[in-house]
Amino acid sequence: MRSLTWKTLESTYLHKGPWATLRTDKCEMPDGRIVPNYYVLEYPDWVNAVALTEDYKVLLITQYRHAAEIVSLEIPGGVIDGDEAPEDAMRRELLEETGFAFDKVELLSVVYPNPSTATNKTYCYLATGGKKVQEQSLDELEEVVVSEHTVEEVKQFLAENKIAQSLHCTSLFYALMRLDNMEL
Repeated sequence: MRSLTWKTLESTYLHKGPWATLRTDKCEMPDGRIVPNYYVLEYPDWVNAVALTEDYKVLLITQYRHAAEIVSLEIPGGVIDGDEAPEDAMRRELLEETGFAFDKVELLSVVYPNPSTATNKTYCYLATGGKKVQEQSLDELEEVVVSEHTVEEVKQFLAENKIAQSLHCTSLFYALMRLDNMEL
């Protein structure tokens, strides 16, 4: 099979910010054609988790998402800080957003949110054995409501399209497959 990989000839940064960086690449396709302006968003990597408490309840969070202008039902997650290990970031995010600590955090998959335009990855986890150990420790602009649900309720939320965040749906898909193969 012939190579499908493009060669980056040059990159120009249009915006550099803490949450998103925009650059344009000049690329050469395998057949020699030149792509003069391919826009690329550089984001930090993310983590999220399907989090189960000791009594097998799934922790969901509800928060406002301004870009989409929706109140969103989600699983816990967030940005990996600097050179933080993904599992450490996940444990930190779980504790900050929910106040729960977990016995086990298992990596289920690594996915690309949008590989056509963005550079980042999302690490999807299953966290089990959760115990409430503290109150939430939210960032200045976060307002997060935590709720507990049965696995069957979460499946119904998915069936009714009540979870709009696609990366969270992906994690739920992997977690539900894993849970089907586990004895709880």
